[in-house]
Amino acid sequence: MSKIAYVNGQYLPQSQAAVNIEDRGYQFGDGIYEVVHLYDGRYVDEDLHLSRLERSLREIQLPMPMSRAALSLVLREVARRNRVTEGLLYMQVTRGVARRDHPFPAKPVPPALVVTVKRIPPYPTDVDKWQAAAITLPDLRWARRDIKSVNLLPNCLARQAAREKGAIEAILYEEATGIVTEGAATTFWIVDEKGAIRTRHLDHVILPGCTRAALMAELKALGMAWDETPYTVDDMRKAREAFITSATSFVRPITKIDGAPVGDGKVGPVVRRLFEIFARHVKGDLKNAA
Repeated sequence: MSKIAYVNGQYLPQSQAAVNIEDRGYQFGDGIYEVVHLYDGRYVDEDLHLSRLERSLREIQLPMPMSRAALSLVLREVARRNRVTEGLLYMQVTRGVARRDHPFPAKPVPPALVVTVKRIPPYPTDVDKWQAAAITLPDLRWARRDIKSVNLLPNCLARQAAREKGAIEAILYEEATGIVTEGAATTFWIVDEKGAIRTRHLDHVILPGCTRAALMAELKALGMAWDETPYTVDDMRKAREAFITSATSFVRPITKIDGAPVGDGKVGPVVRRLFEIFARHVKGDLKNAA
């Protein structure tokens, strides 16, 4: 069966789907995107993702392409037409098609919306087989990383550097201070020397991760604390445990960084518990019901 995409009001075979060469997303990266995990026919943390989409669009002065309710229907229809119940949905909104010029079109044009979905392997059940390695790199991205822009070239270069070293993620840090920001495509966390769960506070230099927010909500409900005080690469190297979160990584242990083990190099007890907590969130939390 052909994959079906939603493109500007039409459901089309993905092989036939196309956008205009003067779409501003193609020419300028003038657009916003979201990736949502589909589990057992339910979009996990859908409200968080749609709220972040709306916020990012506001930050670049771009209207929603349709109402939130209508967009939710499109997301479900794309999954239904592709017969996907376990997968990843990608949606992208750009400023649309206009004569190439850096300022926004003088006469506003309709935003362009593209939605696709793909199957992914089943949700991981063995945390020990889910562990991975990372590298560190200076954070060379633009200053407004809180906006989920389609401008991802620095992220791609960082991820490629990680792949070339046999790792799955690049942990980014500010060159001037050594303070860790986040992963190239994930939120990065440590369990520090004292056993505190730590990740960087939200501001304009990191993306407000939806999985980050969902995990924090679960921790709060369980009475578990976390710390958003900035920490450095040196602090990270002394950590007992480390992990990343995202819509595709869920809670993923990082047991090796730059070739050196994190702690004892094994999945630690804190990350093991967080993996289980988030698995329950994905599989059974009523907030995720379709």
